[in-house]
Amino acid sequence: QVQLVESGGGLVQAGGSLRLSCAASGRTFSRLPMGWFRQAPGKEREFVAAISWTSSTTSYADSVKGRFTISRDNAKNTVYLQMNSLKPEDTAVYYCAAQNPFTVISRMPSFYNYWGQGTQVTVSS
Repeated sequence: QVQLVESGGGLVQAGGSLRLSCAASGRTFSRLPMGWFRQAPGKEREFVAAISWTSSTTSYADSVKGRFTISRDNAKNTVYLQMNSLKPEDTAVYYCAAQNPFTVISRMPSFYNYWGQGTQVTVSS
């Protein structure tokens, strides 16, 4: 069982930055591909970024490529999402998620078995 807790959300002006953190419980974190998703009001949950369990592979949605960076610290059981040059359209609840151990990273929510409770990010214009 893996429990995920996000933090770092908040209100920021357009052009600003935020860093989200996701702390994971359990001893298997270093084997888990991790992802970030977001959901805006009235919209479906969408993929933002993912990172392999070795950190060797990352994947980004086109809408955030070049602005967001996903990283992980396996010694701290934590995955991060650095968000720069934020835009009002980035406003959403951001969720951290984990896949099964040693699997290939995916952009599909259905491939993720564990989810955090979400953290709100609001970008004002």
